[in-house]
Amino acid sequence: MHDIKALRETPEIYIKGWSSRGRETAQSDVDQALTLDKDLRAAKTAFETNQAQLKKLSGEIGKAKAQKDEAKAAELMAEVEGLKSAIAEAQEQERAKGEALKDLLASLPNLPFDDVPHGEDEAGNVELRKHGAPNILSFTAKDHADLGEALKGPAGAMMDFEAAAKISGSRFVVLKGQLARLERAIGQWMLDVQTAEHGYLEVNPPVLVRDHALFGTGQLPKFEEDLFFAVSGDNFDVSREDLLEWPAHEDAQAIMAVTLKLMKSGRLSLIPTAEVSLTNLVREAITSEEELPLRLTALTNCFRAEAGSAGRDTKGMIRQHQFQKVELVSITTPEQSAAEHDRMTECAETILKKLDLSFRTMLLCTGDMGFGARKTYDLEVWLPSQNTYREISSCSNCGDFQARRMDARIRKPGEKGTRFAHTLNGSGLAVGRTLVAIMENYQDEGGRIAIPDVLQPYMGGLTQIG
Repeated sequence: MHDIKALRETPEIYIKGWSSRGRETAQSDVDQALTLDKDLRAAKTAFETNQAQLKKLSGEIGKAKAQKDEAKAAELMAEVEGLKSAIAEAQEQERAKGEALKDLLASLPNLPFDDVPHGEDEAGNVELRKHGAPNILSFTAKDHADLGEALKGPAGAMMDFEAAAKISGSRFVVLKGQLARLERAIGQWMLDVQTAEHGYLEVNPPVLVRDHALFGTGQLPKFEEDLFFAVSGDNFDVSREDLLEWPAHEDAQAIMAVTLKLMKSGRLSLIPTAEVSLTNLVREAITSEEELPLRLTALTNCFRAEAGSAGRDTKGMIRQHQFQKVELVSITTPEQSAAEHDRMTECAETILKKLDLSFRTMLLCTGDMGFGARKTYDLEVWLPSQNTYREISSCSNCGDFQARRMDARIRKPGEKGTRFAHTLNGSGLAVGRTLVAIMENYQDEGGRIAIPDVLQPYMGGLTQIG
């Protein structure tokens, strides 16, 4: 969410920032916001002015009646009726303009920091550093899906996409035996590193959240199609199938609209990332700056519909509807957030270094950043089968963008005033993609997978799979 006062005072900053993100409507967005803001303030002024006049006239009516001047009282009462209508209209205008302004501001992306490179897409990203040389195998590298399906155990393939499709459809996987244990080991080890070595507080949060939590971190309203929703039976007991079976009649659209609104009021969403649950722990609260930076981490299942990504990574585990991830979240003061962003990125990099995986750190350009970010670093790990680097972590500084949407404030000890916190989030790391990277980089010509040294204690001493 954006500060309308700042937009009012420095509109050129917003036009420049949104234009740099490829938003062609930046000028009209600013013009529309300022017009709505002007109309909203005018409606508030009209309401307050008419309210004051109403109070004044009410006193004069009392005086006229006390003086038995019924003609004067009647004249004043007629004027009062007109004021009541004007007050009601001003209230409606204030509500309508306020909602329209809020909806507009909620739909507009965050402004990039000044040091973010300008660019239209990923081609404009800047490589900051690289760790390790790309792993060029002496044989033809197999991709993780072929490796996993070829690994057999008591229940068949250790990576079973066919079984998952029968249960849940495409973009799911069933891991079995040693591969299932390896995925569990990766998640547990990464969580231990982030808590024991990097000082993050482990949290076990809900994976079902309300709309206001998703709005707070910026998934709603823009990314509604990427979410999986569940409707609570306690709040609503009509299914979409029921609605579709209703006979068509003149009120069908109105009934559908009201019904879907009711469904939304009682729905929950599966989290697309634990960022949602962790960041919202400070919503509608005032946190003492003595407690900051607050560093939180969680290992959870995450769920994404991946709307609009057909044809991209449809095979294998790169882009799944359900996956595990170790999430990192920091709540800081504005002065701390830049240094915390670098620290968070280093915490994610440490995981790849300990696994001895080659990776590079990229600074995303304005056109490739996420909706809520002001600055983002991506970590890309080397995948031999694709002969390229692929994203495995994204660490973002959101400034006060999310805090404004959540009303998350901070206060200095001994002071009465508050200000908005800065929030940061990152993957430390995506578990499934880390499994993919290990399988591909630690494979041998016979299709066996060596277990990285740091994970062997979590695997009961097992040194290889296959």
